[in-house]
Amino acid sequence: DGRSDWSSDVCSSDLSLISSWLRIVAGTTVMALGVLVWCVVMVVLLPSRTLRARACNVFGKTVLRTMVWISGCPVSITGREHLDGQRPAIYVSNHTSILDIFITAWLTPMGTCSIAKKEVIYYPFFGQLYALSGHFRIDRGNREKAIASMKAIAERARKHTLSIMLFPEGHRSRDGRLLGFKKGVIHLAVQTGLPVIPIVMTNVHNAWQTKSMSLGRVPIGVTILPPVDTSKWEDQDIEVSLNELRQVFIDALPESQMPLAKKAAA
Repeated sequence: DGRSDWSSDVCSSDLSLISSWLRIVAGTTVMALGVLVWCVVMVVLLPSRTLRARACNVFGKTVLRTMVWISGCPVSITGREHLDGQRPAIYVSNHTSILDIFITAWLTPMGTCSIAKKEVIYYPFFGQLYALSGHFRIDRGNREKAIASMKAIAERARKHTLSIMLFPEGHRSRDGRLLGFKKGVIHLAVQTGLPVIPIVMTNVHNAWQTKSMSLGRVPIGVTILPPVDTSKWEDQDIEVSLNELRQVFIDALPESQMPLAKKAAA
């Protein structure tokens, strides 16, 4: 009857909430223990920024991969052949949840350095390790400092044959829809001459929403697209190149994650 159906729904909801909390507690514990171990490694490797960065790649492929598994979300990956660790590249992904940070850290090849906002150091556990990691932070609130940081990052990538990983939207999309891209990715491509490899994430925002303590078991799609040739990109055509790159994402996203303007025009 209706009362038993309601009782069943309540029970199912309670079990789902308990499961979510247990996975969050398990994930937090794994993260804390992993960070504790890797911080010791970082201190030992303090004289070498390159070795620290590579050690944190191992953290991504072990601890953060485990975090994705603990989330309970099945991850479908296509285009993995484009993740060629022998050829440096600039990896870019859309950004809707902390989970896509974990996924990109897991999937991108060894020798990849990420770029994050300077405030990342305030994230519990993860931020403190990031501060020691040798990966890059930029001050998005100061244009001159951000430009100088990008130039320094490009120089280091060329000198040490590194790949770079960043989220070109600059911050998370709360509803999963693609936001506008910042110009830094184009400057990096022009200065390094590296190809850009798009990583398109779908449904991640429904797994772990911003400022939510509820972790849902939803299927996540990850599509690694072929490299985008940047050899003809120039600083004076920055808007053209930026729109070209963003269009690659729009074409690969489901309608529910397309920018609203794009959806209206379709």
